[in-house]
Amino acid sequence: MRLIEKVWFHQHAAKWLLVPLLLPFSLLFYLLTSLRVLLYRIGIKQRIKTQLPVVVVGNIGIGGNGKTPLVIYLIEQCTSLGIKVGVISRGYGGKASHYPYLLDDKSTAGEAGDEPYLIYQRCKIPVVVGADRVASAHVLAEQGCQLIIADDGLQHYRLQRDIEVIVIDGKRLFGNGFLLPAGPLREGKSRLNSTSHLIVNGELLATEQLTLPYAIMQLKATTIVNLLSGQRLTIDEFCQQYDKVNAIAGIGDPQRFFNTLMALGLTLEHSKGFIDHQAYNELSFNEFTANAPLLMTEKDAVKCYGFAKEHWWYLPVNASFNSDDSNNRIHNLINEIECLLISN
Repeated sequence: MRLIEKVWFHQHAAKWLLVPLLLPFSLLFYLLTSLRVLLYRIGIKQRIKTQLPVVVVGNIGIGGNGKTPLVIYLIEQCTSLGIKVGVISRGYGGKASHYPYLLDDKSTAGEAGDEPYLIYQRCKIPVVVGADRVASAHVLAEQGCQLIIADDGLQHYRLQRDIEVIVIDGKRLFGNGFLLPAGPLREGKSRLNSTSHLIVNGELLATEQLTLPYAIMQLKATTIVNLLSGQRLTIDEFCQQYDKVNAIAGIGDPQRFFNTLMALGLTLEHSKGFIDHQAYNELSFNEFTANAPLLMTEKDAVKCYGFAKEHWWYLPVNASFNSDDSNNRIHNLINEIECLLISN
């Protein structure tokens, strides 16, 4: 883990040096972002309304908070209701030949970015990536979509949205609470007051930091999949075959993945965390021998299919809402989406 992330999220001793040094830059960041928001609010910068309703799933900080599993959950719920959904994304880490870029069966994670590619592979719906989200939205309209879900883009104010959903990491919350670069926040915690849909990924570790109503999302795993063969084993079957595993993760909080594996009953022989959206190649995991399976997240796996080995596996997860209160809140969100489509 990078030193700055330890300062943001883990109270590393270096905070006494780095935070005071970076606070002036955080103040500048605050002034610039506040000015940008003001320009949109008073109409000097124009918000663009697309012909389709837009639901934005985002967060106020950097790093993985669980947005993509929630996006997939919403896609599945809407699809079950007969709604044709399309997704737009920045496509971070991807290098497509042109933008906006509409994914197809020949696309790769290297072109589209890991998260858009994962969504496309899971859901087989139109997914478009590009920095200009308004242009991407027009492509989805041409594809006959009825609803746009924006994976991230909460701070992309040029795109007018109908519903905002903010995802919060229940473990890391808001880090040290400072704006970038002294802290991990792109917007202050007051931004949470602007939406009625707050989703917490995992149980909150400090409830006093979040007094607004929220739904708790749990990420559930039931199978482990082989990258090379596609073989699926239940977690019990996998644990019966292998007593020890190695693990890698290139996500916002790699330790969350390693903790998940141990909670499933797996013993980690060796684990290694990478930065979020890490690009991999054939040499990335040379330190791991074939004596034990190598487990990774699905987000990592989509970047490794081209050079996968027989002992490489990944753990797909699905969003679930188990408590009555959380179920009610997510159902209210789905109902709001349905009403939005009726009125549009």
